[in-house]
Amino acid sequence: MFKKLRSLIGGRSEPDPVIAAPPGERLYAVGDIHGRLDLFVKLMAQIEADDQARGKADTTVILLGDLVDRGPDSSGVIATARDWATRRPVRFLAGNHEEMFLGAFERDETLRHFLRHGGRETLLSYPIDPDVYNRTTIEELREMLPHFVPAEDVEFMRAMEDHIRIGDYVFVHAGIRPGVPIAEQHTSDLRWIRGEFIEDRTPRDFAVVHGHTITDAPEIDPLRIGIDTGAFASGRLTAIGLEDTRRWLIVAEGEAVSAAA
Repeated sequence: MFKKLRSLIGGRSEPDPVIAAPPGERLYAVGDIHGRLDLFVKLMAQIEADDQARGKADTTVILLGDLVDRGPDSSGVIATARDWATRRPVRFLAGNHEEMFLGAFERDETLRHFLRHGGRETLLSYPIDPDVYNRTTIEELREMLPHFVPAEDVEFMRAMEDHIRIGDYVFVHAGIRPGVPIAEQHTSDLRWIRGEFIEDRTPRDFAVVHGHTITDAPEIDPLRIGIDTGAFASGRLTAIGLEDTRRWLIVAEGEAVSAAA
């Protein structure tokens, strides 16, 4: 399925701790969806089937953020995610793209930044005429946002969490600032950090599960699991299942498209 499954083990001077989900619990984390409703619907069905096949457990699904932007149907992803949460325990993390989307309602400059990074596709997934969109100024567009983006979607994104800890796993969108306790992490790091976190090899007693940084294949390390496989362009949306000390991948595959800006 993947050309490689990267193992980043190394560079530590002591054995890693045993990392486990709480007894009786099963966890699924889903990487960055970015408007790929087609892949999300497939992955939901695969998770449901996998969960049923593995037997009884207290199951929680966590979406790691960046549900929106770049792909063609962000509004559909939001609606589907909200509906899924009415039928099973699903928790949602805020990504940097949700942050930009919400900020676009408040500031013209944030709206410009949002549009440059896939926000155009997000807005056009709502009932706005493309010709009208193309004729509007930034100022006019920002004033229009509340009229075609449902308040329920805005409140859904505002209610998203910044980090979730279950057992020995910490779920975040982007990563954590090395050396900073989880309770003291800055929101900007949880949603935006890359290199400092990815390159860190500091021992810790928990594993971080994250998206945000795109890789060709999931990166599986005892203390870090990265599962953003660039669904919006690659056509691969990745989830990881966690139970006791076990880990397994679930991948929905579809059409690859040209990468958006």
